[in-house]
Amino acid sequence: MEVTLDELRIRLAEEALALVDVRAPAEFDGTAQAACDPRHGHIPGARNVPLEDILECRSAEEVRSLVGLPEGANVVAYCHSGSRSAFATQVFRGAGYEAQNYVGSWHEWSRDESLPVES
Repeated sequence: MEVTLDELRIRLAEEALALVDVRAPAEFDGTAQAACDPRHGHIPGARNVPLEDILECRSAEEVRSLVGLPEGANVVAYCHSGSRSAFATQVFRGAGYEAQNYVGSWHEWSRDESLPVES
């Protein structure tokens, strides 16, 4: 249920892959800047679905409505360090998604200058 950076680099080319950033909106857009990260923003193509919103859902249907993807979709979740996204991955799997957690998350991605960033 986990994805490494090398695996994610390859999978980002897949049209069917949905990348979901479960951080707060200010983390996603780069206005909240963690001192430990050299760059701020999000992975290009990611959609922001904060974990706080996910936790308010009371059914699989509500989760799918919030995320905006059909049941069975391929989802990779990430956050800052992989903890929030690990929890979200479990919720996504319960909602019928083929979900995996990018364990390195933003903490790893932001350190690799060869990787693109959007804000």
